[in-house]
Amino acid sequence: MTDSIKTPRKSSAKPKTKAGSTLGGTAASLYGIEPYVLATGEEYMSEGQLDHFKRILNAWRAELMQEVDRTMTHMQDESNVMADVNDRATQEEEFAIELRTRDRERKLIRKIEKSLKDIDDEDYGYCQTCGIEIGLRRLEARPTATQCIDCKTLAEIKEKQNNG
Repeated sequence: MTDSIKTPRKSSAKPKTKAGSTLGGTAASLYGIEPYVLATGEEYMSEGQLDHFKRILNAWRAELMQEVDRTMTHMQDESNVMADVNDRATQEEEFAIELRTRDRERKLIRKIEKSLKDIDDEDYGYCQTCGIEIGLRRLEARPTATQCIDCKTLAEIKEKQNNG
């Protein structure tokens, strides 16, 4: 992220707010953490909000790390040599699928750790492309989001055009 894109976070000038950036209605709890309830007059990405997202991200990372441990244990326990070639091939395919899943989760863990660093650096919750607020609803749905919905939609359209 370049400094020219960053929006000041601590100054008295407030960044532009996108419509729907407050959390309204009810949503299911995530990792036992209830959705954030915005207090009247509360500023965007207040200490309470940052703490809320930090708890979600840490719980998510812990769950993914447990899956890694479970996979390692499972593969070590099940890696016996099978007499039947078909059984062995099935087991190898199951291991390959499990390893691909863990690889995607490893990448997600890196995104989670970047989001936690952004919280510490007070950059969390702001679009890396345009600098405006991402919004609480979007962050509740995808805590690792780095772009507002408009910038993400444009990026996906460009990607589809380039790859299609």
